[in-house]
Amino acid sequence: MTRVCRQAHRTATFALSLPLQQPQSPKTALPQRRLATAAPESSKLDKHEFQAETRQLLDIVARSLYSDHEVFVRELISNASDALEKFRYTALSTTNEGQLAARDRPLEIRITTDKPQMQLIIQDTGIGMTREELVNNLGTIARSGSKQFLEELKQQQQPAQASSNIIGQFGVGFYSAFIVAQRVEVYTRAATPDAVGLCWSTDGSGTYTIREAEEAEHGTKIVLHLKTDCREYADEDRIRTVIKKYSNFVGSPILLNGKQANEIKPLWLMDPQSISKEQHQDFYRFISNSFDSPRFTLHYNADVPLSIHALLYFPEGKPGLFEMSRDGATGVALYTRKVLIQSKTEHLLPKWLRFIKGVVDSEDIPLNLSRELLQNNSLIRKLSSVISSRVIRFLQERAKKQPEEYEAFYRDYGLFLKEGIVTSSDTSEKEEIAKLLRFESSKSPSGRISLDDYYKEVSADQKDIYYLAAPNRILAESSPYYESLKKRNELVLFCYEPYDELVLMQLAQYKNKKLVSVEKEMRNQSQDPAALQDFGEGSLSSTEVDSLLPWLQSQLKGQVAKVKATTRLDTHPCVITVEEMAAARHFIRTQSHQLPEENRFALLQPELEINPKHPIIKKLFSLRTSEPELAELIAKQLFANAMVGAGLAEDPRMLLTNMNSLLSKALEKY
Repeated sequence: MTRVCRQAHRTATFALSLPLQQPQSPKTALPQRRLATAAPESSKLDKHEFQAETRQLLDIVARSLYSDHEVFVRELISNASDALEKFRYTALSTTNEGQLAARDRPLEIRITTDKPQMQLIIQDTGIGMTREELVNNLGTIARSGSKQFLEELKQQQQPAQASSNIIGQFGVGFYSAFIVAQRVEVYTRAATPDAVGLCWSTDGSGTYTIREAEEAEHGTKIVLHLKTDCREYADEDRIRTVIKKYSNFVGSPILLNGKQANEIKPLWLMDPQSISKEQHQDFYRFISNSFDSPRFTLHYNADVPLSIHALLYFPEGKPGLFEMSRDGATGVALYTRKVLIQSKTEHLLPKWLRFIKGVVDSEDIPLNLSRELLQNNSLIRKLSSVISSRVIRFLQERAKKQPEEYEAFYRDYGLFLKEGIVTSSDTSEKEEIAKLLRFESSKSPSGRISLDDYYKEVSADQKDIYYLAAPNRILAESSPYYESLKKRNELVLFCYEPYDELVLMQLAQYKNKKLVSVEKEMRNQSQDPAALQDFGEGSLSSTEVDSLLPWLQSQLKGQVAKVKATTRLDTHPCVITVEEMAAARHFIRTQSHQLPEENRFALLQPELEINPKHPIIKKLFSLRTSEPELAELIAKQLFANAMVGAGLAEDPRMLLTNMNSLLSKALEKY
């Protein structure tokens, strides 16, 4: 931004918080002040002094209201579009041919850049203005001619379509011209046959003038004499970039130096059935600045509870680095009546849907005076909730109607869905997102199933949905925690991603069934060893177990909270259980390095469960007395192995020291 343009923004910052309320409200709106009273029609040149208070307000509106100075182009184009819409409506509603001059004129916006003269000219062929309207619309701060036009239509009980293309509502957009212009001239001629041409001119400092101008054409032409350090806006390429960014979808043609600059149509306002695949592809690439194609397209229109026109695209390519980061902005642009408000709109969609590209256009969006910032958080939350719910429902439909395409989408973007479950505070929304999750299971080696599939397959009497976290299927099927459930032929979901178990722990339940990890199920089902009389054929006796347990407890003092026997193991000698395995593993991965080892074990409170039938445990019982040093090394190695198997070892390389000592001791006799 150039030096003068930057200085134009360093004025009173309180204007940025100017409220949205209508100008008629004396508590919240800019006061309406006439810059001067109208002079008689017969006067050749009317010159007027600005009032001191009005001059101050003009300075605030022009220089402090907008965060980005290029938006003056958007504001002036929006005004021109409104003038065209007013003429179009007047022509349609007027039956007398003689009431309008040049009724068949082309309705368009013409923009001319003049580098040598440092001028930018924005002209429309719309309704034009009379002398009185010049004074009222340009000579009054915060008075919107478009808003008055809408109010008149409302009083006449005209249909909503008649006003659907009117953009303006605050009456301050024209004054944004003074961000870049040192002098502004407005040439205009009203649409009536006997209207005279007029020129309104001011430098925004002390006076403005109105004079007759025979050269004025029907409509309005605004000539901006640019400040020296804002000469960039006399460059055709610079203006084309701004048009593409903010006003590309204005309904009327925008001709920049004779060539149309807004050729892409606002597809979100068109009939979905009339849009071709090629149009969607071109539009997607335009709004996303990417070169891939949309995988899915959601074209959504609603009138209740809010007026919404949304066109959302799900990318075909894999998510990029910036999309994976939660610090990245959402990819949905916010429009109001086809005019861009924000290209990256915070809070319009939740963060977990940041991979979606597209457009949302709503007439109900509450904006502040500069039309750059959103107000009324409750309405924004409502809008976000409505769109999010529609996106979730759309993906559920795709999962049923296009399962293969959805499976490919899930492979690339399933992480975002899981993030939605973790970050959402709405229990019902969590469950709706959960319908989109897919996992391998103990009974589906070649594909993935949904939670709905699991729910339908198990009996209604089963109260739990079991899941097991493991790096891959081989380790899942050989896990000591899965042995007991495998014997009972229970259906178990296999979670291969490290965050999957956190997602399911956050979800807690699906429909009326609790989500339970197999480690939790084992801990809950473990029996008190004192009550066990028989551990099965070939196992240690209850007396032998009772003597082994306290010995192990003493050898692992400070590491285990409790040692007990279990009948739920078959091929494994022992296993570690903790109260919340998923939370414990997350703690080990993220925070345990900050704590000493004894504090870490004190927080985890691991319990060691031994299998009295396993050969290692039976041999360990006898080695306690015959080879106490070797037995101690074996006990420590069993505990370390069980911690690795549970995913609770901070660094598995720490096993090597004890393992080497154990091997050395075992080989002493050879």
